[in-house]
Amino acid sequence: MPETEIADKADILADLELLRDAAAEAGRIAMRYFRQSPEVWFKGGNSPVSEADYAADRYLRETLMAARPDYGWLSEETADSLDRLKARRTFVVDPIDGTRGFVEGRTAWCVSAAVVENGRSLVGVLECPAREETYWATSGGGAWLNGRRIAVRAAGERLSIAGPKPMIDRLPEEWQVRLDREAYIPSLAYRVAKIASGALDATFVKPNAHDWDIAAAELILSEAGGRLLDSSGHLPAFAGEKIVHGALMAGSGELLDAMAEVIAAHDGQ
Repeated sequence: MPETEIADKADILADLELLRDAAAEAGRIAMRYFRQSPEVWFKGGNSPVSEADYAADRYLRETLMAARPDYGWLSEETADSLDRLKARRTFVVDPIDGTRGFVEGRTAWCVSAAVVENGRSLVGVLECPAREETYWATSGGGAWLNGRRIAVRAAGERLSIAGPKPMIDRLPEEWQVRLDREAYIPSLAYRVAKIASGALDATFVKPNAHDWDIAAAELILSEAGGRLLDSSGHLPAFAGEKIVHGALMAGSGELLDAMAEVIAAHDGQ
């Protein structure tokens, strides 16, 4: 194995350890506010952000950038600077993915953290402390949940699907009769992780997902044997100038083909 490849693998494993430790502590910080009536503000009219988001974000930024000062930084709760485009690698972070559920006292929220290079995630971690679940993946290293390797499940006669009802409704009738619709999951990252762990078959993602929502989860799903794709059937790229995505789909197998037609029509509207 070439020395550069060995060095890259060592870097990736070091970044995984760094992200897991930092996300775990950020999760502990967030838990101090969970179900404690944290102060909440609204961005853009209806998108909540809490004092827990800001506290976790501050910790993650200080810790991760101190450890890797040459990396770029992209976070939902930090003003973006395109100076990050000069960096070889970039941290892509959502301190609490699923803030709406968090402030409502629901448990399906995660600290999401990824390391991205050339548009692809090399490391992804989802720390979900209210459910005592930690997902992680490295490029080529598989996907894991609490130390157990995970994989998408084989398609059965019944399929569970999540996402916006209008998008699910557009699937052909031959699929509709096989579908069980999952109840609303506030965290997009957690929804994708459930596909990776075999607890869910697929989900639609409405337009306007940001890199920080999906950069870690996409790698975890890919390493578990699934895919998160856009309307052209391509993997979304992360940490570039464009950080907002159109309609997406996540899952595996033949159902993805039917979902592709739905989101292609949705993007064409």
